[in-house]
Amino acid sequence: MNILVAPLNWGLGHASRCIPIIRQLIQDGHTPVLASDGQALIFLKRAFPDLITITLPGYKIRYSPNKSQVWAILKSLPAIIQASVQEHRLLKKIVKKHQIERIISDNRFGLWHREICSIYITHQLMIKMPKGFKFLEKTVWRLHRWIINQYDACHIPDYEGIDNLSGDLSHLYPLPKNARFMGPLSRFKLSDVGFVAKPLKEYHTVAIISGPEPQRSIFEKEIIAQYKDGRACILIIQGKPENAEKGKVRIQTLNNIAADIDIVPHLDDAEFKAHLLAASKIICRAGYSTIMDLHAIGCLHKAEFIPTPGQTEQEYLADYHHKKGEAFFELSPSIN
Repeated sequence: MNILVAPLNWGLGHASRCIPIIRQLIQDGHTPVLASDGQALIFLKRAFPDLITITLPGYKIRYSPNKSQVWAILKSLPAIIQASVQEHRLLKKIVKKHQIERIISDNRFGLWHREICSIYITHQLMIKMPKGFKFLEKTVWRLHRWIINQYDACHIPDYEGIDNLSGDLSHLYPLPKNARFMGPLSRFKLSDVGFVAKPLKEYHTVAIISGPEPQRSIFEKEIIAQYKDGRACILIIQGKPENAEKGKVRIQTLNNIAADIDIVPHLDDAEFKAHLLAASKIICRAGYSTIMDLHAIGCLHKAEFIPTPGQTEQEYLADYHHKKGEAFFELSPSIN
């Protein structure tokens, strides 16, 4: 079958967790057609250069530089709704042109089709609301449930039981009738961890930069400021697949003594995994796809989570895994 795979462009997490799905589809003899926008689409093009790609309307999500994201998200809502409507209208043309026989949407609201099996992937059935807006949680959950019900099936990338990765986000409220747990999704395979070659240079700390601007750049600057004294050998992965060919950049301290910091825009899966396995500490946002990747290769215990300020989902997930004794959680933006 020709199968449309369309992740949301909200950082690289939704695209990266679609990689094992795409690989499996190819292995099973299907032909994936990839659709997204921005960095997510660039990321998928690099991973699967031989597959057809389609640009969908962007959701235009941009964070605030402040500690609250409430108004930034509210300001983005009209653009999100407009993009959802546009992609739903565009879907008919895509289906006809590429003879699509099945649709897999990772958190894109408008990619359901009345005549074709449409699958919706999400780990966030309920959305954690910030303080002062908690009374809206059930209303927002019901709204998301309505969107889920437009699809034939909802697949949740998590374990069904108590020992799960998403906590309340997919286990607090009753599941929609069309929902089922599919197990975590990761571009990394636990089975081949023992066969990963050691990187040419090993770092004490690996920092993974991710998420929408301007918080992505703010996070990167904070890490550089904390480590420019050369107290640890650190690799910073910027999460910029569009700059992947630029290679490494070294950082100089103010007194012109080289700090042991290397910055790379992007790494392929094998090199990325090798550095994570070799590191003693991993500094990163508490994005769910990052959590699944670290879980898959047994590195969750190395994680120091620094959630995007005001991003309630990340704050919850960081606290959830810290309380389970699986990771360290630092709510403040300072890096220890």
